[in-house]
Amino acid sequence: MSEISSAILTRAGNGDIAAFEQVYKNFSDFVYNISLKVTRNSHDAEEITQDTFMKIYHKLKTFRYHSSFKTWVYRIAVNTAINYYHSSMRKELKRVDFETVALTQGDDKKTSDNIEDSAQLDSLLKVLKPAHRVCLVLREIEGLSYHEIASVLQIPVNTVRSRLKRARQALLARREVIKNEL
Repeated sequence: MSEISSAILTRAGNGDIAAFEQVYKNFSDFVYNISLKVTRNSHDAEEITQDTFMKIYHKLKTFRYHSSFKTWVYRIAVNTAINYYHSSMRKELKRVDFETVALTQGDDKKTSDNIEDSAQLDSLLKVLKPAHRVCLVLREIEGLSYHEIASVLQIPVNTVRSRLKRARQALLARREVIKNEL
């Protein structure tokens, strides 16, 4: 993803479709990947990407350069993904259940099949509350620092720390439940 000039952002904010198209081309993969990591569903990620760019289009005129444009886009994408998640909880319940994955694969069994790994990761993330899941994804998958996560989510750094701790504790507790069931 290349940097985008403030001139292009200004033109796009003033309704220049060609300039906004450049913004879209530079950031659409970025937004899609964020959305996919939060929702773990490609269809949902596509919907969220569209919604995010509609919001960016309507709010671009208000962007004041207090943070980087990438951080601003990141914040909109994450918030849109969280809101989408809350409105589609019923879909989430239809996803692969963690116990099913755990029972079909032993602890010592390593697989190179990305589909199975993805389903297992999806199942693990499903156990978490959305706020905890987002923090964990941003930290462990996206590699953001605590300060970057706090900036993106507009929350204090200590809140990021506590959410990550709770997310990790929930995953460890889930792991113990599965071990005891086996």
